[in-house]
Amino acid sequence: MSTLTSPDGTSLAYEIVGDGPAVILVDGAMCFRDAGPMRPIADALSDRLTVVLYDRRGRGGSGDALADPSARADAVAREIDDLAALVEAAGGRAALFGMSSGGALALAAAVALGPDRVPRVAVYEPPYLPDPMLPSAQAYTHDLLAALASGDRAAAVELFLRRVGVPEAGIEAMRRSPGWDATLALASTLAYDDAAMGDSRVPDELLQALTVPVLALAGEQTPEFLRLGAEGVASGAQDGSVEVVAGQTHDVAADALAPHLLRFLAG
Repeated sequence: MSTLTSPDGTSLAYEIVGDGPAVILVDGAMCFRDAGPMRPIADALSDRLTVVLYDRRGRGGSGDALADPSARADAVAREIDDLAALVEAAGGRAALFGMSSGGALALAAAVALGPDRVPRVAVYEPPYLPDPMLPSAQAYTHDLLAALASGDRAAAVELFLRRVGVPEAGIEAMRRSPGWDATLALASTLAYDDAAMGDSRVPDELLQALTVPVLALAGEQTPEFLRLGAEGVASGAQDGSVEVVAGQTHDVAADALAPHLLRFLAG
């Protein structure tokens, strides 16, 4: 493992594996290198790509110098600064691949950093919502920020778990598990993913500013609204395409995802 220091003083833990064109993997909510999908994905890509795995700020081995996670615009800007530092560590030029809400961050970073530093972007099921579902997103943002402002990390985590469909029995089992305290330690980072999602609409203006190729992926068996998010990204980008990953849900298997990413990123 290596570390670097982001412009605001945050220490970021990362590692680089493989050989070939560089890609940085951007996790979604509550995930980091060793708790989520990215390590097996890195293993599946590393024969043909240089893969940068990192812990987003506030997770795993990374610190967090941002005092107020609820400062939404500042939170996104700081995470883009983190990615800029990682691009430099990868040689000054790297594609981005973002999972779920990490896809929203990857898209924003690609616009901010420009095509000389980020030549391609791939995303898997960024959870942009159709209009009828937007009130639920607004309510989640309000309740999440209120829970974090009051210091109630458990309430914040439980809000997120309910939002992604974990049943009450599953949440209760998590509360009783030995890993619950480690889960609570990630609570403040939920504000970062929520900030990256903006108002949860497909960000048409941002996508139109992207001049690089964009690949949006969705699982064949995933809920329809997540497929619509991927389709919206592909249609909104100047050079966008969408592909369906056969047999997959939001919890995508690395060996099913890798061929799509390798075609797009390695040629």
